[in-house]
Amino acid sequence: MKREIVIDGKPYQVEVSECPVGSPFKVKVNDKTREVLLEQELNETNFTLKVDKESYLVEVPAFQRNASVSVKVNNIPFKVEVKSSMPKISAVSHAILLVTPRSAKVSVEGAVVAPMAGKIVSVKVKKGDQVKMGAVLCVLEAMKMENEIAAPSSGVVQEILVQEGKPVSEGDALIVLK
Repeated sequence: MKREIVIDGKPYQVEVSECPVGSPFKVKVNDKTREVLLEQELNETNFTLKVDKESYLVEVPAFQRNASVSVKVNNIPFKVEVKSSMPKISAVSHAILLVTPRSAKVSVEGAVVAPMAGKIVSVKVKKGDQVKMGAVLCVLEAMKMENEIAAPSSGVVQEILVQEGKPVSEGDALIVLK
């Protein structure tokens, strides 16, 4: 299946073949081919995918044609819209179609990344802090709105890669947790 999707305003051409549980398959994103493995189907909307040897927890809400949905990859939300018409396909296929382009940005192990371009308003943690899943790590201002960036898991702050008042691009690593 080949589709045009828009993730946080950026268009992608994505082509996915069969999506067998437990067997790797290829996904073409724009002109780059990636190896994907559906590791575990937790329920109808949650999956664990391995993309190019990195694992991602994926949450995909009920999908509606021609509507934006919020997809979470490792608890980081992304606004996704499918531009091409879609026949009925499985939720797993939707997850793979929507997540594969996004997962390329989440590449530093333990990194919490910017879901959109903006400016860091405040950093709420310091190196060595113990944080729980969901704790606010920093605040990112984008389009005159402040967005709290939360910890996708519990851990210890290993690195802070941003400074207050400095701009960041979509996908930039902000803070590294271990």
